[in-house]
Amino acid sequence: MTRTVLAVGAHIGDMDLTAGPTLAKLVLEGASVTIVALTPGERGHPRLTPAEYKKQKIAEGEAFATAIGADFMVFDQSDGFLADTDEVALELATVIREKQPDTLITHWKHSIHSDHENAARLTERARFLAGLPMDHELPRHGVRTFLHAENWEDMEGFQPTQYVPIPDEAFYRWISAIRHQAFARGETYGFRYIDYYTALMTTRGCLAGYPRACAFHANPTPEVTKLAGP
Repeated sequence: MTRTVLAVGAHIGDMDLTAGPTLAKLVLEGASVTIVALTPGERGHPRLTPAEYKKQKIAEGEAFATAIGADFMVFDQSDGFLADTDEVALELATVIREKQPDTLITHWKHSIHSDHENAARLTERARFLAGLPMDHELPRHGVRTFLHAENWEDMEGFQPTQYVPIPDEAFYRWISAIRHQAFARGETYGFRYIDYYTALMTTRGCLAGYPRACAFHANPTPEVTKLAGP
């Protein structure tokens, strides 16, 4: 049975950076992957207007997903103002019912960025709502595995429970794709995202006994080892 994965980020680029190498690996293994951004992340550029950067971010998100072989969706929520509401959770629950993922990946629940914290809560709430019997044209769906990706902005209390080895083919597919996002190259506020996450994969690989690995926290922990493969 083909594995189906839904990765939910607060902004375009969040899951591309943190879960992107794992998503590329899973696509190469035959999985169906969808990346969902709850906001475009349009307020993250010091020189472009939000309208200008929104257009650029959506193009970058679409290009990244295409490059690794994933689908892409972006919600019409506002960067910096992502609200933890049932309305947004229900919209995401509809995507879960439609895609029927085996695995959900999102932010860790504690962050220096409120959008990230709200994205984690919204994803957990959407998982619950997608499994409820409701007056809905799409069937209910229960998600077995719920993972939090490691993000430098979301480190308060984060403890890895699973290391996913990243083979060379997945790594190079990811790094080739992520280089086309301006913020990842450090062109917005100067943070060297690509260098950071490449080094982090090496560090996690040292701990896990692989050349490279990505770390996740499972909530709850059963079933997570299935993501890692042999």
